[in-house]
Amino acid sequence: MRILVTGGGGFLGQALCRCLVERGHEVTSFNRGHYPELDAIGVRQVRGDLADADAVRAAAQGMDAIFHNAAKAGAWGSYESYHQANVVGTQNVLDACRAHGIGRLVYTSTPSVTHRATHPVEGGTADTVPYGEDFKAPYATTKKIAEQAVLAANGPDLATVALRPRLIWGPGDQQLLPRLVERARAGRLRFVGNGENRIDTTYIDNAAQAHFDAFDHLAPGTACAGRAYFISNGEPTTVREIVNALLAAAGAPQVTNTLPFGAAYAIGAICESVWPLLRLKGEPPMTRFLAEQLSTTHWYDMAPATRDFGYVPRVTLHEGLTRLKDSWTGT
Repeated sequence: MRILVTGGGGFLGQALCRCLVERGHEVTSFNRGHYPELDAIGVRQVRGDLADADAVRAAAQGMDAIFHNAAKAGAWGSYESYHQANVVGTQNVLDACRAHGIGRLVYTSTPSVTHRATHPVEGGTADTVPYGEDFKAPYATTKKIAEQAVLAANGPDLATVALRPRLIWGPGDQQLLPRLVERARAGRLRFVGNGENRIDTTYIDNAAQAHFDAFDHLAPGTACAGRAYFISNGEPTTVREIVNALLAAAGAPQVTNTLPFGAAYAIGAICESVWPLLRLKGEPPMTRFLAEQLSTTHWYDMAPATRDFGYVPRVTLHEGLTRLKDSWTGT
């Protein structure tokens, strides 16, 4: 099949492209930049902005399916920048599907669309955990709007599914682990709260596998069409345990220090006021949304994904950490 992957140059995007090529598909990636890694595996690249409707439509021409993985992520930035990438961009992808008669769309969402302040989630599913409110972060707000648009677009001519992988990690990660390592080595890493809140995470190969499992089962009227699913390794662990395991795999110092939630939340509120006022560059070290996320229990039930499209994590946390240690270069 001819498949378009948006954001194919990113961490998950490269895994999707690589595995789709291995499965014999003709893959095109729609990116803002150009990635030699995609050239090396035979992926055709089209440069453009998701907010450019004409560019998205042109990239989608002749495609049989789309994996819409691209998004603006993070805990900081203007609402408009997130809205353009995540809401307008997703609408452009949906319009391109309709314009070209593309029948399948797999959308990469996030559990953050269900975030509710410090409300814990233990064994939740998309049927039992409602959408969140008062996000305090444009990323979660705009991803919620985008996911709702994707699911509403499901119908007889376009089958859609939304996957919500939780905290993807593994070899090739250039964001999460390098930042954790940098802060740990600088002595600037703290657990918000006592670090004993349990969370789900997702090894990169499992995150990609969930997308392919959903894609293989996706068609108008199937069980997964028009639905959202939490995706993870299905092995909830404490924040303290998983963070220190990741750091150990990278040969970085262990973290023991903590910061009370109230203090972290107050620091986040101050940062959110000071950063734009002083026009400071980069992301602040803490925001209110981050304080809530880092201190709250969030783990999910994989049963709906197993039932509806056969997703079963193939790589355990232990095996994933071993692979990460073997691959870590510190770059």
